[in-house]
Amino acid sequence: MSWIRDNTLNWFQLLAIKILRTGHIPKHVAFIMDGNRRYASKNGMEKIKGHTKGFDKFAETLQWCRDLGVQEVTFYAFSIENFKRKQEEVNGLLNLAEQKFQRLLGEKDKTTKYGLCVRIIGNLSLLPQNIQELIAETMIFTKDHNKVFLNIAFAYTSRDEITHAIKDVIEGVESGDILPDDIDENLISNCLYTNDSPHPDLLIRTSGEVRFSDFLMWQISNTCIYFTNVLWPEFNVWDFLNAIFYYQRCYSDIQKVMKKQTVKPLLQNSRQSTYIDKLNRKRQIALERVYPSNI
Repeated sequence: MSWIRDNTLNWFQLLAIKILRTGHIPKHVAFIMDGNRRYASKNGMEKIKGHTKGFDKFAETLQWCRDLGVQEVTFYAFSIENFKRKQEEVNGLLNLAEQKFQRLLGEKDKTTKYGLCVRIIGNLSLLPQNIQELIAETMIFTKDHNKVFLNIAFAYTSRDEITHAIKDVIEGVESGDILPDDIDENLISNCLYTNDSPHPDLLIRTSGEVRFSDFLMWQISNTCIYFTNVLWPEFNVWDFLNAIFYYQRCYSDIQKVMKKQTVKPLLQNSRQSTYIDKLNRKRQIALERVYPSNI
């Protein structure tokens, strides 16, 4: 299935979306796509078939977000903890990822038409070389697109993300680019994998599990959280719209919390800004080393 789908909603569903758009729409929605394996067990199929169904639902959900006017979407696709599963399942997931990235790269015209910017957040060094190359090519090709932003957490945990951010801060101090007094939460935020993204307004987790599984733990301190018992492959547009309606009901309370906090500029001084620019260039060069671009 294509990553970018044509509209498949009926007139009544589109009407519901139109009504919800009269209220506040979250700019950034994150998803913990849980329940693929239970869906497979429930339907007597192999686990990898459940994950394939999960990707189909991912593509469908991305289309709903576009229809609703959500500017940025983040999906938790593969945790570092997933490497601990049986090797057969891990290999199946990595093969599925390879197929899907190849499919996306085969749809460059469509990706450009819709202005889809794809960012993979995670420890890419843990992945096989062929998948690293596909990811690098995808990110390099779409980096200047700016209509819809899609983040995929792959080989990701928050603990790993924060650990790498702290290492980058230490490196900056040791190199003399920043001073110890420059270290604050905004500097650390800008060293995270998600430094280009606003924090999620809404986080949706399926399957009935009420936990975060080490996903965006730094970023979701003021995020509206919506849990649903529906397994991810069975998640439908009405489940999605229920989550949006829940967010709209909570919006005034979320705003009150935000107003109580001191709003600080992202970066406090030129040393911080210069170092973050240097760090971003370093990361871009690392991508280009994986996949030298002729674009």
